[in-house]
Amino acid sequence: MSNIDLRLGDCFEGLKSIPDKSVDLIVTDPPYIISTKGAGIMRKKQIKTYNAIEPIASGYDARIIPELIRLMRQINIYIWLSHAQLLPTLNLFVNEHKCNYTVIAWHKTSCPPFCNNNYLKDSEYCIHFRGRGVPIYGDYKTKKTYYVTGINRDKDRYKHPTIKPLQIITNMIINSSREGDTILDPFMGSGTTGAACIQTGRNFIGFEIDPTYYEIAQKRIEEAQCQLITIS
Repeated sequence: MSNIDLRLGDCFEGLKSIPDKSVDLIVTDPPYIISTKGAGIMRKKQIKTYNAIEPIASGYDARIIPELIRLMRQINIYIWLSHAQLLPTLNLFVNEHKCNYTVIAWHKTSCPPFCNNNYLKDSEYCIHFRGRGVPIYGDYKTKKTYYVTGINRDKDRYKHPTIKPLQIITNMIINSSREGDTILDPFMGSGTTGAACIQTGRNFIGFEIDPTYYEIAQKRIEEAQCQLITIS
């Protein structure tokens, strides 16, 4: 049975209580702020924000990166990023920390038709940064770097505007960790990473600052644990 540790509060403060080099993998979708000019009401509702003091491209607090690196045995992290966050985050991990990286793309065939003078927002990107020598597990079925999906039904079920497909997160965990490893998500939202950890036999630590999403994640993870017990 996976060990699950869910914490309500600001991860920037909460992470300080976790020992050095105690986390095997981080899978996370940090907050970001994007321009809403001309986007319309529906697009504005999908925007997620975070009150960052030193933000990376108007998003998560850049000071959290050294803290995350402190926690990992070796750098091994998947980060979903907005377009504006790609270059500064690549520079931080690749140029400063000399990491290898892989870009994983999620293409949505049902994206909202808001584009005006821009390309459609039909793709999202996650980058896997890993220190030299960090292995990749998994197999042909889990090692895809390009996913195509229709409507993400989990968005309606768990009421989170930027929820990611469970199977994509599950594949990342299978590819970059082993059973019994500890996975961290400092911005866990509706708990997708936690649910994937339960399915794959990993331990999970998750932080969420929003009480509503924390409660949703709590219930979702409890459901995943009950399903696992029923199957067993």
